[in-house]
Amino acid sequence: MSKVVTTTVLPDVAGGSVTLGGTGDSVVATGNDIRANVLQDAGGNAVFTSNGSGVMSGMNSAFGGALKLISTTTASNQASVTITGFSSTYDVYIIKIIELTAATNIGYFRWQGSTDGTNFNISCTTTACRAYHKEDNSQTGFHYLTGSDAANSTSDVELCASIANDSDAGAAGEIHYFNPLGTTYMKHWYTRFSTMDHDDVSCDEIRSGYWNTTSAVTHVRFVMNNGNLDGIFKLYGLSKS
Repeated sequence: MSKVVTTTVLPDVAGGSVTLGGTGDSVVATGNDIRANVLQDAGGNAVFTSNGSGVMSGMNSAFGGALKLISTTTASNQASVTITGFSSTYDVYIIKIIELTAATNIGYFRWQGSTDGTNFNISCTTTACRAYHKEDNSQTGFHYLTGSDAANSTSDVELCASIANDSDAGAAGEIHYFNPLGTTYMKHWYTRFSTMDHDDVSCDEIRSGYWNTTSAVTHVRFVMNNGNLDGIFKLYGLSKS
């Protein structure tokens, strides 16, 4: 078998193509890798584009439905957490909240939105439900939480209630937030959280609502009703295309 040893392979004409193998052949790269910042299809269309440092700087629109991690915020004994990073790139955002804990017992986890990053007081209307089951099997049920909903309120909006502050207690969940930068419709969202409440009860907390504004809601802020919080906040973007 012959060998060709070279540092550069070029087509015979400028702008031409180098063909490895014939129709039906396979080309095998053994003991090495093929490195390129741009992967193209047969039509010369970019499928993936890298910035040369391992960071994806472009992707074919056919992959538009995939979740894209935008930011990770880790809170440690903080009074509040503010999330930004919303843009016209995505139509749907998902905020995943992991290992949420309250500094004081019976913590009520809440959020609010802002159109300017300073004032968090948008009118909001919500619904609130809970399924629950106590560790000793003495309580179980599902009910609407009349005291946890909001009716065009500008206060912080409850997402989950009564979080215990035991060393092994806490909550986790996610928020689906739709078209926050749109200027035609209200800003809809829904949430679901699993919590361990102060009375050793497993709770499935369900909320939904809308910011009552057609302005772009560019910031959201999270707080506890009393005391500080810990947790990991991951913001993802999801394109509708």
